[in-house]
Amino acid sequence: MTGWPDIDITDAEAVADRRDEVVAAVRDHTGQIAYALARLQGGDYGQRTVDTDGGAWTVKYEAGDLEYLRFDPKSGSEVYVVSTKRPPEPEPLATALADYDAFVAAFDDYVTSLEGVLDDSPTEFPDPAPVDGVVAERDRIVGAIRDTCDAIAHALRRYEGGDYGTFATRVDGTRWELKWDEDGTSYLRVGGEGGIYLLSQYAPPAAPDLREYAPQFSGFVEAYNEYVDELESDLATVTL
Repeated sequence: MTGWPDIDITDAEAVADRRDEVVAAVRDHTGQIAYALARLQGGDYGQRTVDTDGGAWTVKYEAGDLEYLRFDPKSGSEVYVVSTKRPPEPEPLATALADYDAFVAAFDDYVTSLEGVLDDSPTEFPDPAPVDGVVAERDRIVGAIRDTCDAIAHALRRYEGGDYGTFATRVDGTRWELKWDEDGTSYLRVGGEGGIYLLSQYAPPAAPDLREYAPQFSGFVEAYNEYVDELESDLATVTL
């Protein structure tokens, strides 16, 4: 086929190069805005939309760095002026940049509106109450519960054999479960799945939970003792 006009590739390359140059400049400038937003909003990631007469500009940042700058004009399609994917087409980019100064001015107005909002905020506060006494009492109670559960765990390991197992019972209708392993108590949980861990390998129980369930722990031990008594009774009937 003949008669087609020649295509000047250098013209397209020049437009693309200019586009990339402009986007890089916008990225550097909006990056300062993203960093300022991260400091103002106090987080590793977030976004903010600023309105102008021409449309809405959204700045999204992560770890204080610009992730994208999007312009949603009042007429026409949105354009990602800066993004982590592909660069914008030249014509939508030009349309967006015609409103960029208005975006910067609107952001400046937003920052100005925040000036002085903390002038009357206090910087002196009452001293917090110490928790040393509460923590010490909690640790004392938890330690006593753990000592008893470890004794039960070692006894169960001797009787049942193996390196791990569980003992479960009900106290006043509530399920209590002791899980043990070769080191002793793995956990003591009240209430089944999603219940309260009076003992665990991770963190101690909250003081209100301990206050509620510690008085019932004696019932758990009594249930275990009854279990042992039944075992002894069963073996007493065996004759050789």
